[in-house]
Amino acid sequence: MTDKVRIGVIGLGIMGEQYARIYNAHPLATVTAVCNRSRKRLDEVGDKYGSATRYTDYAEMLNDAPLDAVCVATPDFAHFGPVKAALLAGKHVLCEKPFTTVLSEADELLALSRQHPELRLQVAFNHRWLSSYHHGFTTIRQGAIGRPVAGYARKNDTIYVSTEMINWASQSTPIHFLGAHDIDLMRWFFGSEPIEVHAYGAKGVLLERGIDTYDLIQAQVKFESGAFATFESAWIYPNTFPTIVDSFVEVVGSQGHLHFDRKRESIEMSTPQQFTYPKTFLNHEIFGKLRGAFVECLSDFVDSIINNTEPKVTAFDGRQVTAVLDAVTRSLESGRTEAVTQSAMQQRI
Repeated sequence: MTDKVRIGVIGLGIMGEQYARIYNAHPLATVTAVCNRSRKRLDEVGDKYGSATRYTDYAEMLNDAPLDAVCVATPDFAHFGPVKAALLAGKHVLCEKPFTTVLSEADELLALSRQHPELRLQVAFNHRWLSSYHHGFTTIRQGAIGRPVAGYARKNDTIYVSTEMINWASQSTPIHFLGAHDIDLMRWFFGSEPIEVHAYGAKGVLLERGIDTYDLIQAQVKFESGAFATFESAWIYPNTFPTIVDSFVEVVGSQGHLHFDRKRESIEMSTPQQFTYPKTFLNHEIFGKLRGAFVECLSDFVDSIINNTEPKVTAFDGRQVTAVLDAVTRSLESGRTEAVTQSAMQQRI
Protein backbone atom coordinates (compact mmCIF):
# COMPACT_ATOMS: atom_id res chain seq x y z
CA MET A 1 0.00 0.00 0.00
CA THR A 2 1.18 3.54 -0.73
CA ASP A 3 1.60 6.27 1.92
CA LYS A 4 -2.09 7.10 1.58
CA VAL A 5 -5.03 4.70 1.36
CA ARG A 6 -6.23 4.86 -2.25
CA ILE A 7 -10.02 4.97 -2.28
CA GLY A 8 -12.60 4.65 -5.03
CA VAL A 9 -16.16 5.89 -4.56
CA ILE A 10 -18.99 3.94 -6.21
CA GLY A 11 -22.22 5.94 -6.45
CA LEU A 12 -22.13 9.73 -6.47
CA GLY A 13 -25.49 10.72 -5.06
CA ILE A 14 -25.83 12.86 -1.94
CA MET A 15 -23.84 10.46 0.25
CA GLY A 16 -21.30 9.50 -2.41
CA GLU A 17 -20.36 13.12 -3.00
CA GLN A 18 -19.77 13.50 0.73
CA TYR A 19 -17.46 10.47 0.69
CA ALA A 20 -15.50 12.01 -2.18
CA ARG A 21 -15.21 15.35 -0.43
CA ILE A 22 -14.20 13.93 2.95
CA TYR A 23 -11.59 11.50 1.64
CA ASN A 24 -10.28 14.11 -0.76
CA ALA A 25 -9.37 16.21 2.32
CA HIS A 26 -8.20 13.31 4.53
CA PRO A 27 -4.50 13.36 5.51
CA LEU A 28 -4.14 9.57 5.23
CA ALA A 29 -6.37 8.87 2.22
CA THR A 30 -6.79 9.94 -1.37
CA VAL A 31 -9.67 9.51 -3.83
CA THR A 32 -8.08 7.67 -6.75
CA ALA A 33 -11.23 7.04 -8.79
CA VAL A 34 -14.96 7.72 -8.84
CA CYS A 35 -17.77 5.76 -10.47
CA ASN A 36 -21.36 6.61 -11.35
CA ARG A 37 -23.78 5.37 -14.01
CA SER A 38 -24.72 8.92 -15.06
CA ARG A 39 -21.85 10.50 -16.99
CA LYS A 40 -23.20 13.97 -16.29
CA ARG A 41 -23.17 13.42 -12.53
CA LEU A 42 -19.80 11.66 -12.76
CA ASP A 43 -18.20 14.67 -14.40
CA GLU A 44 -19.96 17.12 -12.08
CA VAL A 45 -18.55 15.49 -8.93
CA GLY A 46 -15.25 14.57 -10.59
CA ASP A 47 -14.63 18.17 -11.63
CA LYS A 48 -15.65 19.50 -8.22
CA TYR A 49 -13.16 17.35 -6.30
CA GLY A 50 -10.43 16.95 -8.88
CA SER A 51 -10.97 13.24 -9.61
CA ALA A 52 -9.28 12.59 -12.93
CA THR A 53 -10.01 8.85 -13.13
CA ARG A 54 -13.71 8.27 -13.78
CA TYR A 55 -15.82 5.23 -14.61
CA THR A 56 -19.43 4.45 -15.40
CA ASP A 57 -18.85 0.71 -14.68
CA TYR A 58 -17.64 -0.32 -11.24
CA ALA A 59 -16.29 -3.64 -12.56
CA GLU A 60 -14.03 -1.72 -14.91
CA MET A 61 -12.93 0.56 -12.08
CA LEU A 62 -12.11 -2.36 -9.80
CA ASN A 63 -10.10 -3.99 -12.57
CA ASP A 64 -8.19 -0.94 -13.81
CA ALA A 65 -7.87 1.73 -11.12
CA PRO A 66 -5.08 1.71 -8.50
CA LEU A 67 -7.20 1.13 -5.38
CA ASP A 68 -6.80 -0.17 -1.84
CA ALA A 69 -10.44 0.34 -0.83
CA VAL A 70 -13.83 1.40 -2.11
CA CYS A 71 -16.85 3.16 -0.62
CA VAL A 72 -20.17 1.82 -1.88
CA ALA A 73 -22.70 4.65 -1.75
CA THR A 74 -25.30 3.33 -4.19
CA PRO A 75 -29.04 3.33 -3.28
CA ASP A 76 -30.28 1.01 -0.50
CA PHE A 77 -31.16 -1.87 -2.82
CA ALA A 78 -27.94 -1.73 -4.87
CA HIS A 79 -25.15 -2.47 -2.39
CA PHE A 80 -24.68 -6.20 -2.92
CA GLY A 81 -23.17 -6.24 -6.42
CA PRO A 82 -20.41 -3.68 -5.93
CA VAL A 83 -19.54 -4.88 -2.39
CA LYS A 84 -19.17 -8.47 -3.59
CA ALA A 85 -17.16 -7.43 -6.64
CA ALA A 86 -14.85 -5.28 -4.51
CA LEU A 87 -14.16 -8.07 -2.02
CA LEU A 88 -13.45 -10.51 -4.84
CA ALA A 89 -11.08 -7.92 -6.31
CA GLY A 90 -9.19 -7.81 -3.00
CA LYS A 91 -10.36 -4.34 -1.89
CA HIS A 92 -11.34 -3.15 1.55
CA VAL A 93 -14.98 -1.93 1.60
CA LEU A 94 -16.97 0.73 3.40
CA CYS A 95 -20.66 0.10 2.64
CA GLU A 96 -23.47 2.58 3.17
CA LYS A 97 -26.38 1.48 5.35
CA PRO A 98 -28.32 -0.72 5.23
CA PHE A 99 -25.75 -3.44 4.47
CA THR A 100 -28.21 -5.04 2.03
CA THR A 101 -31.99 -5.12 1.69
CA VAL A 102 -32.03 -8.89 1.03
CA LEU A 103 -30.95 -11.23 3.84
CA SER A 104 -29.43 -13.90 1.59
CA GLU A 105 -27.18 -11.20 0.10
CA ALA A 106 -26.05 -10.09 3.57
CA ASP A 107 -25.27 -13.70 4.48
CA GLU A 108 -23.26 -14.16 1.29
CA LEU A 109 -21.23 -11.00 1.91
CA LEU A 110 -20.62 -11.98 5.53
CA ALA A 111 -19.36 -15.40 4.44
CA LEU A 112 -17.16 -13.82 1.78
CA SER A 113 -15.67 -11.39 4.26
CA ARG A 114 -14.88 -14.26 6.64
CA GLN A 115 -13.11 -16.04 3.78
CA HIS A 116 -10.90 -12.97 3.35
CA PRO A 117 -9.90 -11.90 6.88
CA GLU A 118 -7.15 -9.70 5.44
CA LEU A 119 -9.84 -7.35 4.09
CA ARG A 120 -11.73 -4.81 6.17
CA LEU A 121 -15.48 -4.53 5.63
CA GLN A 122 -17.25 -1.77 7.57
CA VAL A 123 -20.93 -0.77 7.41
CA ALA A 124 -21.48 2.97 7.75
CA PHE A 125 -23.78 3.06 10.75
CA ASN A 126 -22.31 6.45 11.55
CA HIS A 127 -24.63 7.18 14.50
CA ARG A 128 -22.30 5.15 16.73
CA TRP A 129 -19.82 8.02 16.37
CA LEU A 130 -22.20 10.66 17.74
CA SER A 131 -20.78 11.71 21.10
CA SER A 132 -24.17 11.56 22.87
CA TYR A 133 -24.94 8.05 21.60
CA HIS A 134 -21.47 6.81 22.48
CA HIS A 135 -21.80 8.31 25.94
CA GLY A 136 -25.11 6.50 26.31
CA PHE A 137 -23.52 3.22 25.24
CA THR A 138 -20.74 3.65 27.81
CA THR A 139 -23.25 4.59 30.50
CA ILE A 140 -25.28 1.43 29.84
CA ARG A 141 -22.19 -0.77 29.85
CA GLN A 142 -21.15 0.72 33.19
CA GLY A 143 -24.51 -0.32 34.63
CA ALA A 144 -25.56 3.23 35.50
CA ILE A 145 -29.20 2.71 34.43
CA GLY A 146 -29.36 -0.94 35.39
CA ARG A 147 -30.46 -3.59 32.92
CA PRO A 148 -31.95 -2.31 29.62
CA VAL A 149 -35.64 -3.16 29.70
CA ALA A 150 -37.15 -1.34 26.71
CA GLY A 151 -36.40 1.16 24.00
CA TYR A 152 -38.12 3.45 21.55
CA ALA A 153 -36.66 5.06 18.44
CA ARG A 154 -38.32 7.46 16.02
CA LYS A 155 -36.78 8.70 12.80
CA ASN A 156 -39.30 10.46 10.56
CA ASP A 157 -38.49 12.47 7.44
CA THR A 158 -40.41 15.16 5.62
CA ILE A 159 -42.13 14.16 2.41
CA TYR A 160 -39.47 16.07 0.48
CA VAL A 161 -37.10 13.15 1.03
CA SER A 162 -39.33 10.44 -0.45
CA THR A 163 -40.66 12.55 -3.33
CA GLU A 164 -37.80 14.87 -4.31
CA MET A 165 -34.50 14.11 -2.59
CA ILE A 166 -34.29 10.49 -3.80
CA ASN A 167 -35.89 9.02 -6.91
CA TRP A 168 -35.90 5.39 -5.73
CA ALA A 169 -38.20 5.51 -2.67
CA SER A 170 -40.44 2.87 -4.27
CA GLN A 171 -37.50 0.45 -4.09
CA SER A 172 -37.04 0.94 -0.37
CA THR A 173 -39.09 1.67 2.76
CA PRO A 174 -38.75 4.27 5.50
CA ILE A 175 -37.48 1.67 7.96
CA HIS A 176 -34.76 0.53 5.52
CA PHE A 177 -33.77 4.09 4.71
CA LEU A 178 -34.09 5.56 8.22
CA GLY A 179 -34.79 2.92 10.84
CA ALA A 180 -31.72 0.84 10.01
CA HIS A 181 -29.63 3.34 11.99
CA ASP A 182 -31.86 2.96 15.05
CA ILE A 183 -31.99 -0.84 14.87
CA ASP A 184 -28.19 -0.87 14.91
CA LEU A 185 -28.09 1.55 17.83
CA MET A 186 -30.58 -0.41 19.95
CA ARG A 187 -28.82 -3.73 19.36
CA TRP A 188 -25.56 -1.99 20.36
CA PHE A 189 -27.14 -0.41 23.45
CA PHE A 190 -28.86 -3.62 24.58
CA GLY A 191 -25.82 -5.83 23.93
CA SER A 192 -28.26 -8.51 22.82
CA GLU A 193 -29.38 -10.12 19.58
CA PRO A 194 -32.88 -9.60 18.09
CA ILE A 195 -35.08 -12.69 17.96
CA GLU A 196 -38.58 -11.70 16.78
CA VAL A 197 -40.52 -8.85 15.16
CA HIS A 198 -44.10 -7.69 14.81
CA ALA A 199 -44.61 -4.83 12.37
CA TYR A 200 -47.42 -2.59 11.13
CA GLY A 201 -47.32 -0.35 8.08
CA ALA A 202 -49.47 2.28 6.39
CA LYS A 203 -49.71 3.14 2.69
CA GLY A 204 -51.68 5.83 0.88
CA VAL A 205 -50.03 9.24 0.85
CA LEU A 206 -47.13 8.22 -1.38
CA LEU A 207 -49.28 5.84 -3.43
CA GLU A 208 -51.41 8.83 -4.45
CA ARG A 209 -48.21 10.37 -5.82
CA GLY A 210 -47.33 7.23 -7.78
CA ILE A 211 -44.72 5.97 -5.29
CA ASP A 212 -45.53 2.43 -4.18
CA THR A 213 -44.00 2.17 -0.74
CA TYR A 214 -44.96 2.51 2.90
CA ASP A 215 -45.66 5.94 4.34
CA LEU A 216 -44.91 4.82 7.88
CA ILE A 217 -43.82 1.63 9.63
CA GLN A 218 -43.78 0.73 13.30
CA ALA A 219 -42.05 -2.46 14.40
CA GLN A 220 -41.63 -3.96 17.84
CA VAL A 221 -38.52 -6.10 18.20
CA LYS A 222 -37.83 -8.53 21.03
CA PHE A 223 -34.25 -9.35 22.02
CA GLU A 224 -32.65 -12.44 23.57
CA SER A 225 -32.18 -10.59 26.87
CA GLY A 226 -35.95 -10.11 27.17
CA ALA A 227 -35.72 -6.39 26.36
CA PHE A 228 -37.88 -5.03 23.56
CA ALA A 229 -37.88 -1.90 21.42
CA THR A 230 -40.30 -0.08 19.15
CA PHE A 231 -39.01 1.47 15.95
CA GLU A 232 -40.97 4.11 14.05
CA SER A 233 -39.95 5.31 10.59
CA ALA A 234 -41.91 7.58 8.28
CA TRP A 235 -41.23 9.91 5.39
CA ILE A 236 -44.48 11.84 4.99
CA TYR A 237 -44.08 14.67 7.52
CA PRO A 238 -45.20 17.94 5.85
CA ASN A 239 -42.41 20.07 4.47
CA THR A 240 -43.39 22.80 6.93
CA PHE A 241 -41.72 20.73 9.66
CA PRO A 242 -38.72 22.84 10.78
CA THR A 243 -36.09 20.17 10.09
CA ILE A 244 -35.76 17.48 7.45
CA VAL A 245 -35.79 14.69 10.05
CA ASP A 246 -37.39 14.23 13.48
CA SER A 247 -35.08 11.93 15.46
CA PHE A 248 -35.55 10.62 18.99
CA VAL A 249 -34.19 7.60 20.91
CA GLU A 250 -35.05 6.37 24.41
CA VAL A 251 -33.67 3.52 26.49
CA VAL A 252 -35.45 2.54 29.72
CA GLY A 253 -33.38 0.61 32.23
CA SER A 254 -34.25 -1.15 35.45
CA GLN A 255 -32.71 1.75 37.38
CA GLY A 256 -32.81 4.73 35.04
CA HIS A 257 -33.29 5.93 31.49
CA LEU A 258 -31.65 7.75 28.58
CA HIS A 259 -33.28 10.23 26.16
CA PHE A 260 -31.58 11.36 22.97
CA ASP A 261 -33.57 14.12 21.25
CA ARG A 262 -31.80 15.24 18.08
CA LYS A 263 -34.51 17.51 16.74
CA ARG A 264 -32.74 20.70 17.76
CA GLU A 265 -29.11 19.58 18.08
CA SER A 266 -28.43 22.54 20.43
CA ILE A 267 -29.49 25.28 18.02
CA GLU A 268 -32.71 27.02 17.02
CA MET A 269 -32.70 29.59 14.24
CA SER A 270 -35.31 31.99 12.90
CA THR A 271 -35.10 34.18 9.82
CA PRO A 272 -37.75 36.13 7.90
CA GLN A 273 -38.18 33.00 5.74
CA GLN A 274 -38.43 30.18 8.29
CA PHE A 275 -37.89 28.75 11.74
CA THR A 276 -35.58 25.75 11.76
CA TYR A 277 -33.23 23.52 13.75
CA PRO A 278 -30.06 23.23 11.64
CA LYS A 279 -28.51 19.77 11.67
CA THR A 280 -24.88 19.98 12.81
CA PHE A 281 -23.87 16.86 14.73
CA LEU A 282 -23.43 14.25 11.98
CA ASN A 283 -21.88 16.41 9.32
CA HIS A 284 -21.19 20.13 9.26
CA GLU A 285 -18.69 22.43 7.59
CA ILE A 286 -16.34 24.09 10.09
CA PHE A 287 -13.46 26.30 8.87
CA GLY A 288 -13.87 24.95 5.35
CA LYS A 289 -13.82 21.25 6.27
CA LEU A 290 -16.60 18.76 6.91
CA ARG A 291 -16.52 17.52 10.49
CA GLY A 292 -18.73 15.45 12.76
CA ALA A 293 -19.73 11.85 13.43
CA PHE A 294 -20.04 10.95 9.74
CA VAL A 295 -16.49 12.12 9.12
CA GLU A 296 -15.19 10.18 12.13
CA CYS A 297 -16.88 7.03 10.84
CA LEU A 298 -14.99 7.40 7.56
CA SER A 299 -11.73 8.14 9.36
CA ASP A 300 -12.01 5.01 11.48
CA PHE A 301 -12.38 2.93 8.32
CA VAL A 302 -9.03 4.28 7.14
CA ASP A 303 -7.54 3.58 10.58
CA SER A 304 -8.74 -0.04 10.46
CA ILE A 305 -6.96 -0.50 7.12
CA ILE A 306 -3.70 1.15 8.22
CA ASN A 307 -3.63 -0.58 11.62
CA ASN A 308 -5.02 -3.91 10.37
CA THR A 309 -7.75 -3.91 13.02
CA GLU A 310 -11.40 -4.91 12.97
CA PRO A 311 -13.77 -2.09 11.95
CA LYS A 312 -15.97 -0.53 14.62
CA VAL A 313 -19.08 -1.76 12.76
CA THR A 314 -18.55 -5.14 11.13
CA ALA A 315 -20.20 -7.14 8.38
CA PHE A 316 -21.92 -9.19 11.08
CA ASP A 317 -23.39 -6.02 12.60
CA GLY A 318 -24.71 -5.07 9.17
CA ARG A 319 -26.09 -8.57 8.64
CA GLN A 320 -28.01 -8.47 11.94
CA VAL A 321 -29.75 -5.23 11.02
CA THR A 322 -30.69 -6.69 7.62
CA ALA A 323 -32.08 -9.76 9.44
CA VAL A 324 -34.39 -7.49 11.46
CA LEU A 325 -35.46 -5.63 8.31
CA ASP A 326 -36.17 -8.99 6.66
CA ALA A 327 -38.39 -9.99 9.61
CA VAL A 328 -40.15 -6.61 9.42
CA THR A 329 -40.91 -7.20 5.73
CA ARG A 330 -42.26 -10.69 6.42
CA SER A 331 -44.38 -9.46 9.34
CA LEU A 332 -45.88 -6.67 7.22
CA GLU A 333 -46.86 -9.29 4.64
CA SER A 334 -48.15 -11.94 7.05
CA GLY A 335 -49.65 -9.77 9.78
CA ARG A 336 -47.99 -12.05 12.32
CA THR A 337 -44.96 -11.99 14.60
CA GLU A 338 -41.98 -13.29 12.64
CA ALA A 339 -38.74 -14.80 13.91
CA VAL A 340 -35.48 -13.05 13.09
CA THR A 341 -33.43 -15.50 11.03
CA GLN A 342 -30.28 -16.36 12.92
CA SER A 343 -26.90 -16.46 11.23
CA ALA A 344 -24.93 -19.64 10.70
CA MET A 345 -21.95 -17.45 11.66
CA GLN A 346 -23.52 -16.15 14.85
CA GLN A 347 -21.21 -14.18 17.08
CA ARG A 348 -22.18 -12.48 20.29
CA ILE A 349 -21.86 -8.72 20.75
